[in-house]
Amino acid sequence: MELSIQLPKNFKEQTVRELLEQEWLVPRKVRHFLRTRKNVSINGENALFHFSVKSGDVITLQFEPEDYPTPTILLGDESNVNVLFEDEHFIILNKPIGMKTHPNQPDETDTLLNHLAAYLAPKNQIPYVVHRLDKETSGAILFAKNPFVLPILGRLLESKQIYRRYQAVVSGHLKESLTIHKKIGRDRHDRRKRVIDERRGDAAITHVDVASYLKKANHATVYCVLETGRTHQIRVHLASIGHPIVGDPLYHPKPVGRLMLHAYELHLTHPFTGEVIVAIAEPSLW
Repeated sequence: MELSIQLPKNFKEQTVRELLEQEWLVPRKVRHFLRTRKNVSINGENALFHFSVKSGDVITLQFEPEDYPTPTILLGDESNVNVLFEDEHFIILNKPIGMKTHPNQPDETDTLLNHLAAYLAPKNQIPYVVHRLDKETSGAILFAKNPFVLPILGRLLESKQIYRRYQAVVSGHLKESLTIHKKIGRDRHDRRKRVIDERRGDAAITHVDVASYLKKANHATVYCVLETGRTHQIRVHLASIGHPIVGDPLYHPKPVGRLMLHAYELHLTHPFTGEVIVAIAEPSLW
């Protein structure tokens, strides 16, 4: 695998070593091989790790197969792939409802990861999961297209530099916007579920903005923004304040129809170009 990346305009001058270690998070073992094999170049010329790089420079990295072991992913059906954004490094899809993000068993083929693997196979690329959406949730989801960019995207997610906005329809009249600070843990009685657990749970923060209220149905439409990414976070938080998501098979006492939760927007700043990427998964709930 060979990657060539031009450093953006606002790039701070630094050494090749600093770039690979601190900016691009290349694992120590892989950095060692890049150095000993002399597989790094700047503007087409072989480069040592103490060389400086600056804005506008083109950095080329040549990886060997053993640097990043290739995962085995069974191919699904590429017709299930709905692309919102794509470049050579990552891809954002609009996930359909009722489809798992990735397999839980090695023989599964009907997950979004399998379908994306089939879509990328003609390009000799393999998808890597950056984050996930519940099976019942639709909308924008991000995948890496090579193992090099995967930890970089993971850091953006952990440092809250990837903005995610969800649509939901909840039961009852939620009258005002609010922020929910409640710790979430596992349900000891049902392994599928999560519960509010202020003693042993993980910190979770959800911002809820009320959009409208439909009196006849007694449903409120809301937008949610996550500060943390706990399993079932939006579903558990909204249920905990007495406004479960309509159609939620786990947290609504009378679920009817589909889970009314949709990942509507995903924003991030491209880690190599500095471009702001905005992916909109067109509304599917109302």
